[in-house]
Amino acid sequence: MKYTIPKRIEQMTPYQPITGEYKIRMDANESYINLSKEQIDLVENKLNQLEYNRYPDPYAKDLCKAFAEYYGIDKNLVTAGNGSDEIISLIFSTFFEKSDIVGVFSNDFSMYRVYCETYGVNYKIIPKEKDLTIDVEKTIKFIEDENITALIFSNPCNPTSMGLEKEKVKYLLENTQALVILDEAYMDFWNESLLDEVEKYDNLIILKTCSKAIGLASIRLGFFISNERFTKVIRAIKSPYNVNSVTQAYGEVLLSNKEQLDNATKEIILNKNDLQEKMFLLKDKFSNLILEVYKSDTNFVFIRTDYAKEIFESLLSRSIAIRYMGDYLRISISNKIENQKLYDEMIDILTSISERGK
Repeated sequence: MKYTIPKRIEQMTPYQPITGEYKIRMDANESYINLSKEQIDLVENKLNQLEYNRYPDPYAKDLCKAFAEYYGIDKNLVTAGNGSDEIISLIFSTFFEKSDIVGVFSNDFSMYRVYCETYGVNYKIIPKEKDLTIDVEKTIKFIEDENITALIFSNPCNPTSMGLEKEKVKYLLENTQALVILDEAYMDFWNESLLDEVEKYDNLIILKTCSKAIGLASIRLGFFISNERFTKVIRAIKSPYNVNSVTQAYGEVLLSNKEQLDNATKEIILNKNDLQEKMFLLKDKFSNLILEVYKSDTNFVFIRTDYAKEIFESLLSRSIAIRYMGDYLRISISNKIENQKLYDEMIDILTSISERGK
């Protein structure tokens, strides 16, 4: 019988990050802080001890221990992955039956839907409020009415930059039997994590990444944290040597230096606050052009404007890359100099648009 590509994936298009060379990159929510010489020296010392002819530790025990100690949780509830993307892929490919329905929020990380479509998982979109916030009572009702068996969402949210407070997430968990997959990729920039309470719930999985605050986007390292039951399942279905020895070494060394990571996170938050304030100033100055600046709990700011595409393309022409998302722009935090450069260029672009309309 002739093979045909499944219809659910034949029309899918690749994820399209910005490519090319730009002087300022504020488009991918990475940390702008590269590893210090001290960190690199420590990693190199660790790498020199590796046996490159041997497979890596299949359970990444030392890495998971370092992660658990950094966040103050039980190491036995932590499983390492080749980026949180691998973990999400594993969940969607194995955790759900054909009858299951996964709930995904509107204005949330687009890849959740892509994984549903890739693995043939049924999903329904749960609408957010007009201000892009989550109404927990409405969400619980939607889950019940639509027979949702699992819910996945980013908290704080990519791309809206806003978070759902811990007590509201707990209320959601306690008032639904659905599995809740909580993607805390940006939680290092906000103090509302449920990591230290994950074991209390029989319907909670938390995902973490080292690509944001920890600054290891290039090595692809993520974590699955849950109760013993789900932890046993994920360890059974993952490939035996999914996290290579080099990645394990980087993660173990950096996660063991809590003070340096905490200081980097504090610096990013300070620069986030500064850039966010600059966006509020733009909104005040160009209120007819910048329609909304959302309060950020992440390492990026999110704004709404009818001129998003023009602003995005104008910035690209000036060698500044941000993320264009329809009527919205998502701008990753950078250092003070680059934040100021972005602000100055946006004033120039918005002034030009404003004068053109007169």
